[in-house]
Amino acid sequence: MKLTEAKVGEEYIIRELVTDDEEMNAFLFTLGCYSGEPITVITKLRSSMVVSIKDGRYNIDNQLAGAIVV
Repeated sequence: MKLTEAKVGEEYIIRELVTDDEEMNAFLFTLGCYSGEPITVITKLRSSMVVSIKDGRYNIDNQLAGAIVV
């Protein structure tokens, strides 16, 4: 399931990143977003969402969230 379909407040484990864009892949990796890492959706907005990865909270758009498979 893609992160865009995740429920608010539940913790998920990242299974893989599905993107051909190396720049997007590198950006997600700098956030700590890689396979095996837990991620929690804090809030969902119209075109973005706030997620918690490790000890940080990040606002990511739906394009980035669509590349994360949980």
